[in-house]
Amino acid sequence: MLNTTADGRIPSLARRAALTLAGAAALTGLVGAYTPSFAYAEPSSTTTRSATDFSDCPALPAGADPARWRCEVHTAAPQLTIGKVTVALAPITMTHAEGPMPDGTKAQVWGAMHSTPTALPGGLTGTAADEHARLLRLAIKPEYGGRSDFYTGQFSLRLRLLSPLLSHRCTIGASAPVDFQLKRSGPSQWVSQDPPVIKFSAYDDTFTAPAAEGCGPLTVPLNRRLGLPAPSGNLMTYDATYTFRMYDQLPPV
Repeated sequence: MLNTTADGRIPSLARRAALTLAGAAALTGLVGAYTPSFAYAEPSSTTTRSATDFSDCPALPAGADPARWRCEVHTAAPQLTIGKVTVALAPITMTHAEGPMPDGTKAQVWGAMHSTPTALPGGLTGTAADEHARLLRLAIKPEYGGRSDFYTGQFSLRLRLLSPLLSHRCTIGASAPVDFQLKRSGPSQWVSQDPPVIKFSAYDDTFTAPAAEGCGPLTVPLNRRLGLPAPSGNLMTYDATYTFRMYDQLPPV
């Protein structure tokens, strides 16, 4: 329920924002027919894994030599422009393994990804700005999209949209993930040799951003607010560091 003043009136900013959303939802003919089943979590600026946590290292393929395979832990602070929105995402931590197969071909095994939500300024309407706009808050959380190739810079994400007024299924890239092809902005730099820490920057300005799906009655106005779908004009910049250990040097599980 929206906060009210002492005489029972809804404050003007919250009232205008609520009417904006209600009018947009009414266009779908679904007002009053939908109750979100999602408990909104406040965004956090911290990751759930440290950059030196190797607990997500995956099991190696059959026949792989642990002395020639390494587990990489990769932490990035992405800046994302997608549709009308530009946001500095909370840090992402990814873990994977890579090395040679018995036949000499290079291979990779996915481990895990961890991230936290980032609040989008302006919330659902783009204008929500004070304490009366808590109901209208909106956050974005990157999730692994099921494809990665760290040799070539290819990986995919789904971008979950979180709000008290949205379905928990609300996601950019729900049907097909957003595919990125990162290009290096310059050479890698060794920050430390022991432990090994390598820094690099990359970007992708060619990816296509699909519309959000599964957002309930607000799907159409939400996509309008975000400027989605957006076939061009999107940008991911990616400042990252990674460290690694060979599998024969990992602590026992």
